[in-house]
Amino acid sequence: MRVLRRLLTGSLRWLLAAVGFLFRALLLTWATLAIYYSNLPWAGLRIALAAAFAAFAVWAVWFSHQRRMSMAAALLFLGVVAWWIAIPPSHHRNWRPEVAVMPRAVIDGDHVHLTGVRDFDYRTRSDFTVRYEERDIRLSHLNGLDFYISYFTEGPVGHTFVSFTFDDAPPLSISIETRPEVGEGFAPIASLFKQFELIYLVGSERDLVGVRTNHRREPVYLYHLNTSADDARRLLLVYLARINELADRPEFYHLLTNSCTINIVRYANAAGRQGRFDVRHLLNGLVDSYLYHSGRVDTTLPFEELRRRSLINETAAAADGRPDFSERIRVGLPTIPR
Repeated sequence: MRVLRRLLTGSLRWLLAAVGFLFRALLLTWATLAIYYSNLPWAGLRIALAAAFAAFAVWAVWFSHQRRMSMAAALLFLGVVAWWIAIPPSHHRNWRPEVAVMPRAVIDGDHVHLTGVRDFDYRTRSDFTVRYEERDIRLSHLNGLDFYISYFTEGPVGHTFVSFTFDDAPPLSISIETRPEVGEGFAPIASLFKQFELIYLVGSERDLVGVRTNHRREPVYLYHLNTSADDARRLLLVYLARINELADRPEFYHLLTNSCTINIVRYANAAGRQGRFDVRHLLNGLVDSYLYHSGRVDTTLPFEELRRRSLINETAAAADGRPDFSERIRVGLPTIPR
């Protein structure tokens, strides 16, 4: 019995030591990356400071065996945290034209007037005619909600966005994205460290969907949701409030806490969604499986058949540049009676 107790005590000690090591390693890695991705304008200085911090922190925490050195490393870490918290978002940067205009909504009862609605004409993914429009919609004519998943490469991570459909007007797409500057592209690790502001792109499906299917060559899936018109209206009002908030006060995008699918779920909750967190909200390339098994899309077909029929790239290519793009990409899709 004594031997067993000693073994258990030793195992627990090793487990606690391993957890402590992992915890400290994660904190130091985060701080090193926070320095590297900080707002210092000189890349060489950021690299030098990040390397110096990492070298000192590793020595102080694991090799110096001096309490005062560990305390110095802790104080430096807190200084990095304070510095990182103080980095402000901005609306005033050299934005790429795709994200140069922040949309805004003016709500007057049933009527909504939108500015900054994107409707670019694309020749290639990087050659396009910039066009932002104004658009008027009536909430009483909103009749449904559709859900898109697009993939850089098909797998557990993708990009999700929604389209609100109307019985008297074309669908209105809203896509929650990073707001890159000229010369920047999306980088998942960098997005965790205040490298990109947040934007809610509002636009036509001919633009926001077509650029993905026809010019970026991303696989894109379109699913009709069984959301009621009332729930869709509540969700749209949540989106519009956030759009105006962002137009007034910039925010940073964050891959895990302020990104496309996480915010869609958050706003659906605010609009009355019932359901718990699911890991597929983070691994959003799998979120169509979540929608299917939670009954939010057509379940009369097997999931793989539904997914196969929801891939719209072929119909989107045939509809490229057509004024009835939205109608054409929906031909033959599995539908839910509205």
